[in-house]
Amino acid sequence: MFKNTVKDLLDAALVERPDLFLIDFTVQADNHINVVIDGDQGVLVEDCMFISRAIEHNLDREEQDFSLEVMSAGAAAPLVNKRQYFKNLNRDLKVSTTLDKFEGKLAKANETNITLEWKVREPKPVGKGKVTVLKQAEIAYEDIVEAKVMIKF
Repeated sequence: MFKNTVKDLLDAALVERPDLFLIDFTVQADNHINVVIDGDQGVLVEDCMFISRAIEHNLDREEQDFSLEVMSAGAAAPLVNKRQYFKNLNRDLKVSTTLDKFEGKLAKANETNITLEWKVREPKPVGKGKVTVLKQAEIAYEDIVEAKVMIKF
């Protein structure tokens, strides 16, 4: 009952702010509410405050004791929502699939799969030396075990 009420409040807040989307939502046995969000343009502290207030201001602490934590997904967190792939176009990803691992630039993302691109040095077909070749891999979302943005400093 309490979890459903909180989820309804969270959903209403996300409808009001369509640029934000839910990554994770839990309510533990001790009524600790944990909400993880992401946004098409990233997440600011003000975005977390908006979601927090939308939930907290509509619950009665006299009726139900709870704690609330709202946070962004974080830069090193795995991508779990298709919208996160669209948001990270042209960034370097490390993707593990059921059969292989890939590292490359996220060139395309659509509703069914992503396309990674990377460069490889290969021997020339004729003669000595090597040539740089652009490789691509199309990966279906259902084949992705884990995908993370590679952060470079």
